[in-house]
Amino acid sequence: MRQPNPIIGNSPPMRDIRKLIETIADSTATVMINGESGTGKELVAQALHHQSSRADANFVPLNCAAIPKELMESELFGHRKGAFTGALADRVGRFELAHGGTLFLDEIGDLSLDMQVKLLRVLQERMVDPVGSSRAVEVDVRVIAATHRDLELEISEGRFREDLYYRLNVLPVTTPPLRDRGDDIALLLKHYAEKFAHKGTPITFSPEFQSALKSYEWPGNVRELSNLVHRFSTLFAGQYLTLASIPVSMLPKGLQKLQQERAGEEPDPPSADVLQMFALDEPGTVPASIPVSDEPNHVEDIIMLAQGGPVLPPEGMSLKEKMAQIERAFIEQALDRSAGNVSKTARLLNLQRTTLIEKIDKYRLRSA
Repeated sequence: MRQPNPIIGNSPPMRDIRKLIETIADSTATVMINGESGTGKELVAQALHHQSSRADANFVPLNCAAIPKELMESELFGHRKGAFTGALADRVGRFELAHGGTLFLDEIGDLSLDMQVKLLRVLQERMVDPVGSSRAVEVDVRVIAATHRDLELEISEGRFREDLYYRLNVLPVTTPPLRDRGDDIALLLKHYAEKFAHKGTPITFSPEFQSALKSYEWPGNVRELSNLVHRFSTLFAGQYLTLASIPVSMLPKGLQKLQQERAGEEPDPPSADVLQMFALDEPGTVPASIPVSDEPNHVEDIIMLAQGGPVLPPEGMSLKEKMAQIERAFIEQALDRSAGNVSKTARLLNLQRTTLIEKIDKYRLRSA
């Protein structure tokens, strides 16, 4: 039974991928998927299978880099009992398991040269020879291969057979790196936050945090993003996350640098912890004595009220620096009141403890 395309993203590269999948899904021709690690090559292969007329048969994946060279022939073509030491029973190979369906050969660039010759023969004759068998087995399999390597370079250096490359590369597909599809970041964050939330509330990301994630290079692509959201979902379950609220050790190096560059800048829109410093009656609420405007400049109004009135020097001022001064002053007062105890200070300011620690480090304050 055909299934809808599971690929997430509305960026132009992903719309092109979905359209291409719809076009070639029913073809019997081999497909070569090229792309960096973590860009979802297996997901594309699954989509090709599930949207084809072979969807009711098996989708059989095999990572060519994960199988020892000595076992690859048996893994692909199967073997008969007694064919070699340890062959205690007949084994059906991946080609036979995928009969009528799709065989996905991931990291095909890691296949040894002798196995490349045998694979080429199977693709040409549609017959496999199980190890130790005297009779070939006919197979009806659509082969999809994938690699992160430059196979043309591999061919020029003698590590990949040119005839096999052209046999596999009938229908080429390229998966784009995540850095080229920044418009999909928000959708991916939401998807993985819901996936890793289990039965709880998914984590959410502030606009400035999403902006930082969008500008990050993502060397590990979607796999790295998925792992990062899984980490945050475990450590900060159900929370609203800002870049400053994440301990630096929990961020990739590229995001650590962004966090340092943005130190001293407030999120946009302003984070709730800034508002909560102004003597809130209850967590998450603003007292009636501090009217918060719905206009974009309401933070400036709050700061002026905190100073006793809307007094702006004739020469102007740095709003960011003034906010930092006020924030530092309230943290110092709370630290004094709690005798330097970080947990008590965090409760006084209605802040997460990790957020407070970051701010204490930022302003070089002392705590017990």
